[in-house]
Amino acid sequence: MRLGIVGLDAAGKKTVFEALNRSKSDSVVKGNGRLATVNVPDERIDRLSDMYNPRKTIYTQVSFWLPELPRKEGNKDPNIWQPIRDCDALLHIVRNFRKYGTEVATPEKDYLRLEQEMIFSDFVTIEKRLERLEVDEKRGKKPIEEEKTLLFRAKELLEKEIPLRMDTEIAVSRLLKGYALISAKPVLVLFNNEDDDEKVPDLGDGLHSIPSMIIRAKLEEEIGQMNPGEVSVFLEEFGISESAIGRILKAAYQLLGRISFFTVGEDEVRAWTIPAQTIAVEAAEVIHSDIKKGFIRAEALSYHDLSEAGSYANARTKGTVRLEGKTYEVQDGDILNFRFNV
Repeated sequence: MRLGIVGLDAAGKKTVFEALNRSKSDSVVKGNGRLATVNVPDERIDRLSDMYNPRKTIYTQVSFWLPELPRKEGNKDPNIWQPIRDCDALLHIVRNFRKYGTEVATPEKDYLRLEQEMIFSDFVTIEKRLERLEVDEKRGKKPIEEEKTLLFRAKELLEKEIPLRMDTEIAVSRLLKGYALISAKPVLVLFNNEDDDEKVPDLGDGLHSIPSMIIRAKLEEEIGQMNPGEVSVFLEEFGISESAIGRILKAAYQLLGRISFFTVGEDEVRAWTIPAQTIAVEAAEVIHSDIKKGFIRAEALSYHDLSEAGSYANARTKGTVRLEGKTYEVQDGDILNFRFNV
């Protein structure tokens, strides 16, 4: 999973990036931007690791991508957004703090300004594609009618300044996937607040449904530089019950419809990320294609049932370990052991 960090100038994008990437050594310069890959915090895998004491504990990972976008208001070139086209979702950083030498923060206005620029970029992309289809038709080449219909629907939305993510069919359409439309990507808005401000800013009526949360990025960055012994005292002082990265990744998983399942053993305890509603045989392929090919059954136990039982053996005695077939829909927190033969 790759999350792209975007926002207007002076929104605090770099500070947010540093706050999320607490291990600065994992940040690398890649082209015109910085990439950080972090472990996804999960108390369940911590507990499983304590139970099994494996040789290796492997967390799922997420990448944060901070590109240098040559964003200029009114720029009609959609290529300026090229660096984030392969991101799964966007973290839109909106300034909600005072800064010397800048105007008073206007979160709603700033959010809408960047949103409109992304909408305009998509409009240019779609308009060019429709013009190309028209030329092809005149030359006798028939377009894919479903694609053409979706493009016209998308154009209508963009003309009304409605982001494409608001139309689920357009946002997930495989026919439009190749265009990597920016406003179709899921967005989590992060209001970058003052250290002592825990409130979400007032927004217009139409913006309350947008997935959003606050982040006190400067504060979170300072926490990342502290010794573990200092952190708990600092968190209590500022009323922080969970780190920014934990909250943001939970929201991102929900936004993208992702869940985690686990594999356990003496050699390795590992978390795997899959789309929600994935069936067992497809989850098996995430581990290895041979497991999918030779799939027989999946031995499944929920993390909750294992926690209550205290051990896998006790869970088996209580009857909470189940045998599931290919079409079983994997649930978040399932512990799976695949039986296969190739």
